[in-house]
Amino acid sequence: MEAGNNFKQWKKQCLSKLDFSKKGSVDEDIENIVSFINECHNYFTTSSCSGRIILIDGESDNTEVQKQNCSWLFVTHQKCQREDVLAGLRKACGDAVFKFEPFVLHVQCKQLEDAQLLHSVAVNSGFRNSGITVGKKGKIIMAVRSTHCLEVPLSHKGQVLVQEEYIDYVVQVANQKIEENQKRIERFHSCLLAAVGAGEAFGKDRVEETKAEPVYTRRRKRGQEKTDSKNASPVQDDVILQNDDEDSLESGLHLFCLETY
Repeated sequence: MEAGNNFKQWKKQCLSKLDFSKKGSVDEDIENIVSFINECHNYFTTSSCSGRIILIDGESDNTEVQKQNCSWLFVTHQKCQREDVLAGLRKACGDAVFKFEPFVLHVQCKQLEDAQLLHSVAVNSGFRNSGITVGKKGKIIMAVRSTHCLEVPLSHKGQVLVQEEYIDYVVQVANQKIEENQKRIERFHSCLLAAVGAGEAFGKDRVEETKAEPVYTRRRKRGQEKTDSKNASPVQDDVILQNDDEDSLESGLHLFCLETY
């Protein structure tokens, strides 16, 4: 398979690129996860964020290019204080939006079963908005995501719209989400290590198929009798083909398995 033959080259090219994110490096809270995945033969990370609280000032008159023209008034990957938000709002001249964005991780996988195992790890860790996308040229991307978000407008054209008591409240909510986000990251890391101990999906190149069934397949078979009368496996229908150019795969990920609780 061409994709399998090209995987090593894709991985080498990706990991040798400069980090063009605003921070310029992997977030400290997920360095161990990213390093571990990149050391595995069948995986490599293409983008990541441990989760963050941000205050963004955007132009209100042109929503189509708002992301390009927005400025970051405040950003942290830890808990924040009301004073941090108030200081940022004093610099706002457009529409300031207070946001919490949870942990996100994009991983390119060598084979589909590798992505399926990683998807199982993500869902079992609480990231139930995770999904798999297959590009037309064979690139397989597994996205670890959740709907554990927060986004509220605080000002319009530089005019603050809310009282400080409300800012206190949204800061408390965001800080609670930071705590929950960290717990999910820790569960993901633990499940990731457990998956390595349970099967050969991580840490080995599958030059030949082993006689043992893949861990993911065995896990699904154990629960087959329980799920036949209810729902199908959460990843049974989550693989779709994308017709866009493979280079735009990451920015055009189709995600599914949305949280329902």
